[in-house]
Amino acid sequence: MAVTVSLVALFGLVLFFLLRGKSLGFGSAFIAVMFGFFLASTGASGPMNELTTALIDAIPEM
Repeated sequence: MAVTVSLVALFGLVLFFLLRGKSLGFGSAFIAVMFGFFLASTGASGPMNELTTALIDAIPEM
């Protein structure tokens, strides 16, 4: 678990600087996928799923 959290922090930090520097390419896409993959295996996945569900439910149907 500690390794997963540190990888989430590392990939999140790298992704932040890549997005801030507007350096988006294949490497950035890989970093974003790995960030999401490791984030899903932490305890943050439950609240993130609940937040996403709440946002989707808040959007009115057309």
